Amino acid sequence: MKLRLLCVGKLSEPWLKAGASEYQERIGRYLPLTLSELREEKGGGKKPDARYIQEQEGARILDRIPPGAFVIVLDEGGSPFTSEKVAGLLEHHMVQGTAELVMVIGGAYGLSAGVKKRADLLLSLSALTLTHQMARLFLLEQIYRGFTIVRNEPYHNR
Repeated sequence: MKLRLLCVGKLSEPWLKAGASEYQERIGRYLPLTLSELREEKGGGKKPDARYIQEQEGARILDRIPPGAFVIVLDEGGSPFTSEKVAGLLEHHMVQGTAELVMVIGGAYGLSAGVKKRADLLLSLSALTLTHQMARLFLLEQIYRGFTIVRNEPYHNR
């Protein structure tokens, strides 16, 4: 199985870059991970048009999703998962033979209806509002944690 992470925007803070890089490297021990940063749409003016931004970014996201991929979209209205449930999801797709698992993190204005419609699963990382940059770091950590749970490695203390 291949894992692809599609993210709108780049990480701006050095500590976020370092953390994301660390977890990407750790995840790479388990399976191939491709991370693609898609350009953030500029809204222009003092009051950006959120719907326009979502649609433009959404079109770029949808263009990068391969046919047949299982798509997990991070959304505040999605299903909340425990770390164990994330592990179970990863294990299920590895055993089932899913060719590619694609995870999507939208930009500052969220995701278009088209991207949400394409999702096979809407996932919420937290009931809290997170920046899209923090969501990336948290998602990478949870993916890594999930693999350690599947392999019964000592990272997850339960």
